[in-house]
Amino acid sequence: MPRVFSGIKPTGPVQLGNLLGALRRWVDDQHTADSLYCVVDLHALTVPQDPDILRRTSEELARLLLAVGIDPDVATLFVQSHVPEHAELSWVMECTAAFGELRRMTQFKDKSDGADFVSGGLFTYPALMAADILLYDTDRVPVGDDQRQHLELARDLALRFNARYGDTFVVPEASIPTVAARVMDLQHPDRKMSKSEDSPQGTILVLEPIDDAVRKVRRAVTDNDGEVRYDPEHKPGVSNLLAILGACTDTDPATLAERYEQYGPLKADTAEAVAATLAPIQKRYAELAADPGHTAALLRQGAEKARAMAEPKMALVRQRLGLLARG
Repeated sequence: MPRVFSGIKPTGPVQLGNLLGALRRWVDDQHTADSLYCVVDLHALTVPQDPDILRRTSEELARLLLAVGIDPDVATLFVQSHVPEHAELSWVMECTAAFGELRRMTQFKDKSDGADFVSGGLFTYPALMAADILLYDTDRVPVGDDQRQHLELARDLALRFNARYGDTFVVPEASIPTVAARVMDLQHPDRKMSKSEDSPQGTILVLEPIDDAVRKVRRAVTDNDGEVRYDPEHKPGVSNLLAILGACTDTDPATLAERYEQYGPLKADTAEAVAATLAPIQKRYAELAADPGHTAALLRQGAEKARAMAEPKMALVRQRLGLLARG
C-alpha cells in the first residue's frame, strides 16, 4: 500500500474545518494506505508556549484523534518529539534548503508580519515539515491549499538530496481533498474557519456543546438574493453551508444545492448533519478522557512503530552524508 503521513499542531482546540477538511479523511486513508499520523508538538515551538498548556493540549489532541476514529492497531499514531529522528533530519533539511527558498514561504511572511518576536524556528520550520514527511518514505501527503507550498519544498529537497548523495528519499505527492477542503468562517465566509478566537460565532469547535454548534449554523451568514446554488465566488456563505453539509453526508455540494429553494431548510439540514457528526466523537472522547493512561500507552506504542521506520532511514542519511557511524 502507499504510505501516507500527516500531522497536526496542538495549538488551540480542533474545529470543524480541521475535522471535515483533514481528520475524517485520515480515518478513511488508514484503511487504504500505510498511514502515519503525528501530533507535531515541535512545530508548536515556533512561537512561545506555556509548557503546561502545550503538554495538556498535546494529550487532548491525541485523544481526539482516537475519538475521531484513528485506529492505533491500523495506523501509526504518535507524538513528534517522541521520535528524535525528526529533529535530526530537520537539520539536514535546513542544510539542504536554500535561504531564498525559505524566505519565499508565504506562511512565514504572513505570520512574521507585525509580530513582536519572530523565532528562527518560524523561518526554518518548513525544513522540519519536510523532515517529517521524508523520514518515512511517504508517498502521499494529505494537505490543504495553505500547505501546498511547503509540500512542494519537501519535494524539491528530496530531489536535491537524491541528486547530490544518491537515491535516498521518496519524492512525495500532494493529496488535496475536493469536498470541504476549506471550511469557511460562518460569520465571515470570505476567510477560512480557524482555531483563533477572533470569530467565536463563526467557528465550530469539535468538542463544544452540540446545541451551541447548531445555533452557530442556524445563524450563519448567507446573502439577500434567496437563491440556493453552489458558487463560492459569488455566494460564499451559502456555498460554505453546502460544502459543510456535503462533507458531513459525503455528497457533492452542487448536487445538494438542487434540493433547496430556501436558506432555512438548508441551514436546518446542515445543523442536523453537524450535530450527527460531532455527537459520537464527543461520546468517544469522554470515554477516553476517563482513562488517560490508555491514551499514553497507545502513544508509546505508536512512537515505537515510528522509530522502527525512522532509525534505519536516518542511519542511511548519515551514511550518505559521510557522518561517522555510531559505535
